Amino acid sequence: MDRLVQTLINAAALYVAVLIVPNLEFSGEWWKLLLVAFIFGGINTFLRPILRIFTLPITIMTLGLFLLVINALMLLLTGAVSNELDLGFRVGDFLAALLGSIVTSIVGMLLSMVVGSRRIAGRVL
Repeated sequence: MDRLVQTLINAAALYVAVLIVPNLEFSGEWWKLLLVAFIFGGINTFLRPILRIFTLPITIMTLGLFLLVINALMLLLTGAVSNELDLGFRVGDFLAALLGSIVTSIVGMLLSMVVGSRRIAGRVL
């Protein structure tokens, strides 16, 4: 049940990011956005922890700011997978991914607090 709630929160956060951030586009039906959110959650679940371990020295040197770059790379990868699967989600450039990851993290955190999910700042606990 938590995975379903997490996917719905990710879908809402991605939709808000698409509305706010230029060069972040989605064209398709709502079920495709749910698939994109599921892919986004899967990438964040499996790939993000590995990248965080490998980039720990850079993250420490930048006082955690490099985590924004990792989040942007996860959104870029989600856009690339979505493009390959023809789901209609497109990330234009790195700046759009960076701003989109910030918006997605903030909206996701706020929705998690409202819904009462165990998700905090883009992570599932």
